[in-house]
Amino acid sequence: MSTTTLPPTEKTQPVAAPRGTISDRSRAERKLGWLLAGPAFVVMLLVTAYPILQAVWYSLFNYRLTDPENRSFRGLGNYAVILSDGLWWQALLVTLFITVVTVVVELVLGFALALVMAKALSSIRPVVRAAILIPYAVITVVSAFAWAFAFRIETGFVNSWFGWLPGVAADTDWFGGQWTSLLVICLAEIWKTTPFISLLILAGLAQVPDVLQEAAKVDGATWWQRMWRVTIPNMKAAIMVALLFRTLDAFRIFDSIFIMTAGANGTESVSFLAYRQTIARVEIGLGSAVSVLLFLCVVIIAFGFIKGFKIDLAQARGER
Repeated sequence: MSTTTLPPTEKTQPVAAPRGTISDRSRAERKLGWLLAGPAFVVMLLVTAYPILQAVWYSLFNYRLTDPENRSFRGLGNYAVILSDGLWWQALLVTLFITVVTVVVELVLGFALALVMAKALSSIRPVVRAAILIPYAVITVVSAFAWAFAFRIETGFVNSWFGWLPGVAADTDWFGGQWTSLLVICLAEIWKTTPFISLLILAGLAQVPDVLQEAAKVDGATWWQRMWRVTIPNMKAAIMVALLFRTLDAFRIFDSIFIMTAGANGTESVSFLAYRQTIARVEIGLGSAVSVLLFLCVVIIAFGFIKGFKIDLAQARGER
């Protein structure tokens, strides 16, 4: 029995777009993206641009809300006062400390929880995911009140439950010092927002092809080798998005500090400093200057993450 085969044909390579240009498909996808996201982008720009520009304008004046008639132009004088005051730098250091500690711990715990949710049995996977995501569904103010009640001497149970630990006694005042207060604030933030990190990382794990994992197993790679050389490099974009969103959110921390310590014992953050200057002292000029500096810090953090990770999200979505 003979078989017939087609004569060999010359393979042709797909015609790529010239360097520096985009293909028609990419151009059409970009146009569709702008059509879908354009209206929301315009509305968001209109909603946020006016308050930002107004804050920049007010920051140039010596403006107290209780004495609006004596408003006077100061130029960059408010910024000079803030940057030369040790209170600003203390608030900035406290904010950076809370941001770094919470984000690092949340990344480690979030990665572990994402692995648990990804590897859980299909029968219990929905229950596991729902249980892990419950803290993120709790309102931040409610979470802060719960943690404050748990650690206070009058209402808390932490001292009685963990009295066997060194340094913990029945009369331990967790909110009586700076470092213990920051510890409770960080714990509350970690408990509240770790599910957010795990959810984003879980989405990144789902994008790692199983073929790569199987190939690494065939090559004899251990679990750690597959994690560092296969899994993490292929979900770098998801990790960047998770870290960026969470870092920006942590840097603007306000609710937990307001509920637990009200900025006492050196726990004042940059956002709380802006609140105190604008609302408590009704110093609109100084408060607006603090808000503008906070906005610039957020922009610098976002720019640093994007440049540091060197990820093109358009390529990360899987275009070829």
